[in-house]
Amino acid sequence: MPRPIYAIIHQDALAHNLAVVRKTVPKSKVFAVVKANAYGHGIERVYNALQSADGFALLDFDEAKRLRALGWQGSILLLEGIFSAQDLFDCVQYNLSFTLHSQHQIDWLFQHSQAAQFNVFLKMNSGMNRLGFAPEQYHAVWQQLKSCDKVHSITHMMHFSDADAERFGQNGIAHQLHIFEQITKDLAGEKSLSNSAAILRHAHLDTDFVRAGIMLYGSSPDFPHHGIQDWDLKPTMTLKSEIIAIQTLKPQDTVGYGSHFQAEKTMRIGIVACGYADGYQRISATGTPVLVNGQRSQTLGRISMDMLAVDLSHLENVGIGSEVVLWGKAQTGEILPIDEVAAMSGTIGYELMCAITNRVHFQIDQSSQT
Repeated sequence: MPRPIYAIIHQDALAHNLAVVRKTVPKSKVFAVVKANAYGHGIERVYNALQSADGFALLDFDEAKRLRALGWQGSILLLEGIFSAQDLFDCVQYNLSFTLHSQHQIDWLFQHSQAAQFNVFLKMNSGMNRLGFAPEQYHAVWQQLKSCDKVHSITHMMHFSDADAERFGQNGIAHQLHIFEQITKDLAGEKSLSNSAAILRHAHLDTDFVRAGIMLYGSSPDFPHHGIQDWDLKPTMTLKSEIIAIQTLKPQDTVGYGSHFQAEKTMRIGIVACGYADGYQRISATGTPVLVNGQRSQTLGRISMDMLAVDLSHLENVGIGSEVVLWGKAQTGEILPIDEVAAMSGTIGYELMCAITNRVHFQIDQSSQT
């Protein structure tokens, strides 16, 4: 039989979380962000649950082609735009919209030899300082695109750096929003502003398109200020394994490499078939929460490549083969939010989802297919 570690994808939770987006910003069109192979879930495994979105947003051309192969005929937005002049031929063939954030991309657009009409998203660097045109350049670039016979529509676009919290003790979006609104107020075109954090925390924003990412996958974009229960989100991925061995520790016994955990009393511990080669963080500290048969417990000692240890001392009805949920939903219904697990590694739920390796067996929750 296969090694007993599985990533279970809950399609009902994906559909529920998309409905939360709709309810929160009912006047906006929704791009479901499926970059990084749908945040580690697998595009093919999330498609059925998310196909009621108004469009999909991603980075990779191969992922866009996979969506078309699944039958998607609606909008697809390339969030980082084109990476070469040749990419425009794929944009024509697969009917892809794309972000424009640099002059060299615009030059490629003007030089493109095919007759085409592209829907482009013109990105302003309003303070994130990753991609986009500086505010003082934006008007001129917009006018340049208006003169291009390859452009069908221009949508104004930006990305918030601090929508999940405050910035220097003040409203986290105010500085960028003011710049964006001042520059675009007299320019025709729709607008795309909000990521997951802005959707939830700043639902009042006037934005024609929202880009829903992490909230679709059951992680809170502003944890620990809010958990998924505060936003009515459901976990969409469960990472689960089993107890494969049980040990009894005497006082002063240690666990794992480096003897990072030492027992102060007699303890019963379980060894779980999960380690950093499966994508679980090696730096996860003793005390990282787990669910064993739906009961709350914690890891002990250093995470190994293939195994980790959990405390069974206080648990009942636990033995070889007992379910261990590393994050997500137990068979008994209890939930361990991925954000709590990530926090113990000093990271965020996004990274844990995307880090699951190929040796983990993926399954779709058959009880919840949409």
